[in-house]
Amino acid sequence: MKPPSYPRHRAPLLGLLILALAGCAGPQATAGTITIEAHADGITHSVDVPSGSTVQQALAQAGVGLGALDRVAPPGYTVLTQGAEITVTRITERFEVETVAIPFEHQTIRNESLPVGETRLLQAGSNGIQQVTFRILEEEGVEVSRAPVQTVAVQEPLPEIVMIGAQAAYAPLEIEGTLAFLSGGNAWVMRDTSGGRRPLVVTGDLDGRVLRLSPDGLWLLFTRRADEAEGVINSLWVVSTTQADPEPIDLDVANIVHFADWAPSASPLTIAYSTVEPSPSAPGWQANNDLRLLTFNSLGFATRRRVLLEPNPGGQYGWWGTTFAWGSSGTMAYARADSIGLVDLEDPFFSPMLEITPLQTLGDWAWVPGITWGHDGRSLYFVDHGGPLALEDPAASPVFNLVGMPGPGAPALRLAPQTGMFSQPVISPALSLPSGEEAYLIAYLQALAPLESADSRYRLFVMDRDGSNIRALFPPQGEAGLDPQRVVWSPDAARIALVYRGDLWVVDVATGSGQPLTGDGQTTLVDWKP
Repeated sequence: MKPPSYPRHRAPLLGLLILALAGCAGPQATAGTITIEAHADGITHSVDVPSGSTVQQALAQAGVGLGALDRVAPPGYTVLTQGAEITVTRITERFEVETVAIPFEHQTIRNESLPVGETRLLQAGSNGIQQVTFRILEEEGVEVSRAPVQTVAVQEPLPEIVMIGAQAAYAPLEIEGTLAFLSGGNAWVMRDTSGGRRPLVVTGDLDGRVLRLSPDGLWLLFTRRADEAEGVINSLWVVSTTQADPEPIDLDVANIVHFADWAPSASPLTIAYSTVEPSPSAPGWQANNDLRLLTFNSLGFATRRRVLLEPNPGGQYGWWGTTFAWGSSGTMAYARADSIGLVDLEDPFFSPMLEITPLQTLGDWAWVPGITWGHDGRSLYFVDHGGPLALEDPAASPVFNLVGMPGPGAPALRLAPQTGMFSQPVISPALSLPSGEEAYLIAYLQALAPLESADSRYRLFVMDRDGSNIRALFPPQGEAGLDPQRVVWSPDAARIALVYRGDLWVVDVATGSGQPLTGDGQTTLVDWKP
């Protein structure tokens, strides 16, 4: 069948009808565009953007700028579709500085010169001040985050220090000269009587590396802990022992571990010391093995500084360090892990007198002999590492003997066998014999377990300078032994001061009887001078 045909004049009318119907339809996105909405700053923007546009492009077309901290959802790299919505959250940043109080600490010091229960305020406490800078974030004007970003101490707090009475029921003991001791990180001094003790330094930060009285007893040399985070272990100070309220003087010397002591002569006041460099690895330092002198006047001002020995390797186990000992005539001896000898102060250098087999400790420490001078300025007394008992390596030998050496080039004479590695001989003040001869005694520690002396407790012995008349003094047989330490003689050589069970004791040399002078259990070091 033949399809129907329409008159030619009707075709234009059909085209016009189609156009009219299209004109009645609503608005439509043109081909290749989409419509999205962007919400920012409380305003909604409706925008036609090319199909395939990202959020970032759409915001740019809408004229919406972004700050560095503003948050956009969805993220700026997201490709948009028809009808998508974009939300911009405005985030602002600001900084505020606040002044904050640092509460002061409360410290107490037990004082046995005060009756039990009595208290005295030594130092009133005061708060410190610090400025804290906060970073504050706000979303649409509402704070959502506050974090400290910097803290600056404007004023350090001052601790409150209260002295609390803890008077012990000990009879006061006459004290010849000046007796100084370290207790609870504070320095104390006794004169005339043990009941008349008084504090010299009550900062609580004395570290016990050094506590030495000047030859005349008028000054005390000591070390204080420092902030190791700043690369400093401690610092060296002096304080007058005669002023009513002495002010400690900083000597501007740091990192003293092994040695600092006064020259034998009280004029001019001179201190010798050796330094280390702090290290993050054990034992916490690297020794310089140097030797330096500092001279200052009676007002405490340093007048001269000299370097006698520059930093050096220090022999075997030199990383641990070298110690030194002043002689009565101003001579200087040294001791280190592998030798003892002399230091010529006019043309400073190490002059070995005896080679020592270094002890193999199998740990992060090294053994250094205790050493002291005789009154003649020639003889030395020290602990020597003895030979093996059986088949052990010489470096592992557990034998340590107390020996004497009459002078340079003379053989070392064994005075007391198997005394232990921490025997630490100390000579007494000179004694005048009826014959007119000048003599002296030697005090030393004897290990209770001589072949295990690293961990052993000790007992106090005395002997004549030639090793004769050896006597055990303290503590009595059967009592707990002493911790390793350096004991000190009284100026008249009649008594010895030491630390026993955490307290200061004085032992009579003639009878061996001992009496405690403190009872707080916090004493760690002692020194005694005329």
